[in-house]
Amino acid sequence: MLTINVALLLAVIVFFQLRRRTEARSRSDEKLTVVTVSALGILLAPTPVGHGILNVLEQLAGGVTQVSR
Repeated sequence: MLTINVALLLAVIVFFQLRRRTEARSRSDEKLTVVTVSALGILLAPTPVGHGILNVLEQLAGGVTQVSR
């Protein structure tokens, strides 16, 4: 039995969508990218990977805040 991780599948789709040139995108393609990235974020948020990404972003934001003071 083959199982597919939906978050991984969406990450691959987002990767290939974002590789395309910006000029070649239509409005519907841009909307599809936004929906796909949003769904990926919702799927990743409660996972350990999502928490790790959040921690990295918090540290990065904290570093930027300290540098700007």
